[in-house]
Parts: sequence; C-alpha cells; structure tokens
Amino acid sequence: MSSSTLPCPGLHAARQQPVLSRLGLAVLLSGGFITIFDLFVVNVAIPSMQSTLSASFAQISFIIAAYELAYGVLLIAGSRLGDRHGRRRLFMLGMAAFALASALCGVAPTADTLIAARVLQGAAAAMLFPQVYALIRVSYQGRERQRAFGLLGMTLGLAAIAGQVLGGGIVHADLFGLAWRGIFLLNVPLGLLAWRLARHIPESREPSGARMDWPGAALAGTGLTLLLLALIEGPSRHWPAWTVACGAAAVVALALFARMQRRIAARGGAPLVDMALLAQPRFAAGCLLVLLVFSTASAMFLCYALLMQTGFGLDALTAGLIFAPASVGFIAGSMAAPRLVARFGTRAIALAALLYGGATAALMLQVGAAGASLAPWSLLPALVWLGAAQGAVNTPLVNLALGFVEDRQAGMAAGVVSTLQQVGAALGVSAAGMLFSGALEAYAGASAAERHAQAFASAMQFNVAAILAAAALLWRLGRRTQAGQAATDSSS
Repeated sequence: MSSSTLPCPGLHAARQQPVLSRLGLAVLLSGGFITIFDLFVVNVAIPSMQSTLSASFAQISFIIAAYELAYGVLLIAGSRLGDRHGRRRLFMLGMAAFALASALCGVAPTADTLIAARVLQGAAAAMLFPQVYALIRVSYQGRERQRAFGLLGMTLGLAAIAGQVLGGGIVHADLFGLAWRGIFLLNVPLGLLAWRLARHIPESREPSGARMDWPGAALAGTGLTLLLLALIEGPSRHWPAWTVACGAAAVVALALFARMQRRIAARGGAPLVDMALLAQPRFAAGCLLVLLVFSTASAMFLCYALLMQTGFGLDALTAGLIFAPASVGFIAGSMAAPRLVARFGTRAIALAALLYGGATAALMLQVGAAGASLAPWSLLPALVWLGAAQGAVNTPLVNLALGFVEDRQAGMAAGVVSTLQQVGAALGVSAAGMLFSGALEAYAGASAAERHAQAFASAMQFNVAAILAAAALLWRLGRRTQAGQAATDSSS
C-alpha cells in the first residue's frame, strides 16, 4: 500500500484521505490491542493482586471496573476530539498517556492507588481507541476497508485471548519478583514504540471543525458512569438501594442528554451525538449487535478465570495454556469471515453466531455435567470451537455496524460503537455475575470445584441467550439487506 493520496470513490474531493501504509495500519492495530488486552488481563491477576496488595474483594472489583468506567464514559468525547483536533494527534496523546498510566499501575503501592491509576489508564484508552476505528474507516474503501476491519477484529479478539494466555504467563513467571505488575509495565515500552511510529499514520480530521460539546459530554459521562456503576456494583452487593438509584438516575441523565442533542441539532449546531444517526434502523441494529456480542466475551473470560483458578486451583499459566488453543480457532474463524461475508452476506455472520451459541452451550453443559470431576484439559475441543465461531462473528461485526454510516459520521459512529462495547462488557459481567454468585450460594455446602463448576454453567445461560438474540437479529438484517438489493437491481 502507498501512503500517497489516492482518489476514493464515494468521497468528496475535499475529503480525500491518504491511504495508510502497512506500518501505519500496524501501529493503529497495536493501539487497539493494548487497550483491549488491559481490559481483560486483570482477570488472571486477581489472586496475585489480592495476596500482594491485601486487597479486599470490593477493591478488586473496582480495579476491574475503574478502567471500564473511565474508558466507557469518555469514548464519545475522545472520538469527537479526534474529529476536531486531528485523529493522529489524539492517538499519539492517548498512547503516551496510556504508557504513563500503565507505569503508574505497575508501581502502585496500594489497592487504592492502583484504582486511581486504572482510571487514568481508561481515560487514555478512550483518547486513542476511537481514532483506530475512524482512521481505518476514512482511509480505505471497499474490499480494502473490509480487510482492514477484518484485521482489526482479529486483533481485538486475540487481545482478549492474550489477556488470558500471555497475562497468565507473565503473572506465573514472576520476573524480577514483579508478579502482577509485569502485565502493566509491559505496556510502557510497547506504548512508547507505538507513539514513536505513529508519524507513519496520515493526519485526518472532520473538515467541519465543529466545537466540542462539553456540557453534552459531561451529561453523557455522568449518565454512563451511573449506569456502569449500577451494572458492575449492583450484583456483587445484592442490589442495595443506592445501586438502584444510580440506575434510575442514569436513565434520567441519558434521556436529558438525548433531548439536549436534538435541540443542538435543531439549532444547526454540532451535537456530540447526532440522534438522527441512532435513528437509522440499520445502524441502530448494528449497535444492538455490538452490545449483545461484546457482552458475552467479558462474561466468558471472567467466569473462566474464576472457574479454573479459584474453583480448580490452577495457576494463571496453566489456566491460560488451556485456553490458548482457542486463539488458533479464533484466527481461523477471523481469516475465513471476510470471504464468507463477501459471498453470503450478513447471513454468514448469523450462521457464525449460531455456531458461537452452540459452542457456548456445549461448554456450559460439559462443565455443569462433570462438576467437581471435570478434567480441565477436556474443555479443549469446545474452546477451539468457541474461538473459531467467535472470530467469525467478531471480525466482520464492526465493519457491518460502521458500514451503515456516511464518512462524515465516521468518528461519531466509532465513538458510539466503542462506548457500546464497554457498556456491553459491563452488562455481560453484571448479568453473568448475578447468575454466578447465585449458584455459588445455592451450592454453598459443596466443594470449591463443584460450586464453581455449577456457577460457571449457570452464568453461561446469559451468554447463550445473548448470542441467540444476536443471531436472530443478524438473520433478519441479512434478509432486509438482500431484499433491498433485489429491489435496487430490479429498478435498474
């Protein structure tokens, strides 16, 4: 690929963008990798953190949640800042801040300081991650765009899996006595290298240069913070009144935000989120799909870590090695997905979702039936199946959602999609967590292995339901797309 400016069909001449070089794309993918890696890697480090920091379960929950909260509530603002001030500039600022925040996480002396550093880390991720989506969206067309988003989807999926495998290896190796600290300190040299190489990314911004809607950002951030706080803390604390109040206040704040954005648009201003974008049926369906599918990944990784390490007493490395073959399946599914979608359309993703749901159901039934007698390595076939199906779903999903919007809306749409990924992650952890903790209480008299096996099986009921709902929506979306194409062909 050339880094020179090329004419792109479908774009106004004033909106031509330099095509990303291979190195530039690799740097963008590295940014996507480390943000998702740090979202999931903490799960395997929980026992190590508890022992070295004398952290309570509530503090551990906040260590996990702090990143998701800051990340989720600032993503839309990050995308709009990139639109206005330059997406490469925000990517570089975010990458440098992420490296610094990771260093602070790695040297945190107490659980509370680690929580604060994770907030900073999530905020930095919110600056850099939306630029990855937006830069790919505006830099490529047609098949090249599908291929780039396919690589991004594969990268993000592998990052989530690497959180289990590589993270487990780092914690187990205990290099220089760092224990869990190594999972954060690894980001420092990688982040600085990516920051240095980011000059190979062409600058891109929204020509309208709309001002940042800070009141809207504050209101959206407040609403999402309250929502994620309720979703994450509610189940673990058995839904005390304050968590219910947070949920209700979140609904009010987000409703006021939507009303504010409509008023700004009606006055001819530049809203943080154009409500007309969310009113587009196909983009709204794509957003719902992202919410459903990404909720299952977070739930799976958390419940798997608890099953293997707390339930069956495996160390982080062994638990990661058992999960490692799933990455082989994920790569295979990711590589096959673009060709299948090009040939069969959205229905190929729907079929992959059905296979993903089948793999989750098989894993759920196997663990539940075996209970305490489960041989962890016997899960390999189901995990490989799960990884392949997940790769075939995740890889084309982002391209599907963002493909429904115009190029001028790319940054805004990327922010919305990225935010929904985090809301979905919190939703999945919340729903699966309620089922998991409920089963632990129901089997209170059983052994740790039996309790956690039944809790895992119970929690995966949420995943199966969410995946089946996504498959049905994908099938319906595929039929509508096919019908629309047929109508267009007949009219021409």
